[in-house]
Amino acid sequence: MVLFVLERVSRHSVAESWRRLTDWPRHADVVPLTRVTVRTPPPTREGTVFVARSGLGPLAFDDPMEVVAWRPPVDGGPGTCRLVKRGTFVTGWAEFEVRPTDGGGCGSRVVWREDLSVRGLPGFTDRPLGWSARWMFGRAMDGLLGLG
Repeated sequence: MVLFVLERVSRHSVAESWRRLTDWPRHADVVPLTRVTVRTPPPTREGTVFVARSGLGPLAFDDPMEVVAWRPPVDGGPGTCRLVKRGTFVTGWAEFEVRPTDGGGCGSRVVWREDLSVRGLPGFTDRPLGWSARWMFGRAMDGLLGLG
């Protein structure tokens, strides 16, 4: 199991950063060899289910996720979303919070927390899994928020 926290400051408003992070199919644009399919009708809310399919051919796997907490930002205030990974291979949860930057300036601050586990991997792989997950999710956040 790997637990990590990532933080980014975006030039975008809270609402725009939220929109970019919760456009689930767009995550496929920033995660290599991945496509995302939303299985429930819009709009996103608690109970929304989407699947990220990653890999090539027989080495691909599904990472189904369900939105279990959905509090979009209102009037520039903070917003939070929590996902639970419902797969048989990748398990855990992810949550992110988008809030105004400190000092009331333009932009927003995003905090992403994730508890990630890959079934079948022995404990000694936790450290390299953590490094690669932080790199991959950091790169995805940068891409989604237009920071790269």
